[in-house]
Amino acid sequence: MDFGLSEEQRLIVETTRAFVENELYPHEAEVERTGVLRKELADELKQKAIASGLYAANMPESVGGAGLDTVTWLLYEKELGRANYALHWSCVGRPSNILLAGTDAQKEKYLYPCIRGEKSDCLAMTEPGAGSDLRGMKATAVEKGGDWVINGTKHFISHALEADFVILFVASGEEDTPRGKKKKITAFFVDKGHPGMTIREGYRNVSHRGYTNAIIEFDDCRLPADAILGEVHKGFEVANTWLGATRLQVAATCLGRAERALGHAIEYAAQRQQFGQQIGKFQGVSFKLADMATELKAADLLTFEAGWKFDQGTVTDQDMAMAKLKATEMLAFVADEAIQIHGGMGLMDDLPLERIWRDARVERIWEGTSEIQRHIISRALLRPHGA
Repeated sequence: MDFGLSEEQRLIVETTRAFVENELYPHEAEVERTGVLRKELADELKQKAIASGLYAANMPESVGGAGLDTVTWLLYEKELGRANYALHWSCVGRPSNILLAGTDAQKEKYLYPCIRGEKSDCLAMTEPGAGSDLRGMKATAVEKGGDWVINGTKHFISHALEADFVILFVASGEEDTPRGKKKKITAFFVDKGHPGMTIREGYRNVSHRGYTNAIIEFDDCRLPADAILGEVHKGFEVANTWLGATRLQVAATCLGRAERALGHAIEYAAQRQQFGQQIGKFQGVSFKLADMATELKAADLLTFEAGWKFDQGTVTDQDMAMAKLKATEMLAFVADEAIQIHGGMGLMDDLPLERIWRDARVERIWEGTSEIQRHIISRALLRPHGA
């Protein structure tokens, strides 16, 4: 693995960071204080992102994206992660790569408009009684007369209020396994406004202000067979094939926020004086900085090693779980220590630290909790020993 950046990678990092600092940072205070990302502002920034070549950069060149390899994509995500989440996610769109699994007709209807910035998607998996246990979902799809009838509720569905369509995962049957019955899952496309689907505002969230979640209810929602993404009962296969790298995306955005928090802490420790000297000279502060930098470096290496292995075709679930676990828990540590170094000012919204501290909390929950990541890692360690 070459740890140096190519000229193209350096250019992408510089371009993305400049966009984040010049176009997104100035609007953070408004979004944080109002809890709303205005549609007019989102549309304006989206057009700037498209003009800068940063929109849909996660997609292959063959469908109109930037065609970034995984390591370069993670460098790009790391820079975007420095900003308020609503701003960088809603305005610098990265359509879900699960759209690449669609038929030609589905790509024309959903994928290409997302890449052009004309539509946006959301994924609906989580339910009130089934979070990490997707096999426990109760929302169902029953085939009737060639169509599929959907009933049930999804919640914690990110940006569903703004999305133009939903990529829905529901139980479509059961199969017998040595451990008992297991639900089969099918994925569907559902357009906003489709009869039988209702989208309601979700919950007020301490993390990521302006980035909304929603509750989606299905009441005899009838979908045609051509709304199926992938194959009937093969929703897990589609998700596992196309969504695995989302854990690395979470890790990369955490790295960006942690770097920003550490930068503020270093600057403050070098400038703030107490008892006649810079506070950075006190061991109580200097050791904090050393630990923060070390933890950040470790998370960075785990994340980009996993990204490199992804491109080589050798990445494992354990690799991605380790990266996600380390990066999300590191961010919580770095954000907390950065506030401690600043004292009371660290909790004031004049600085981004209190936001980074709040935002860090959800990262250990979504895209698989820290406990789930530890389960994946420990299972991989024990499996060769028959345990």
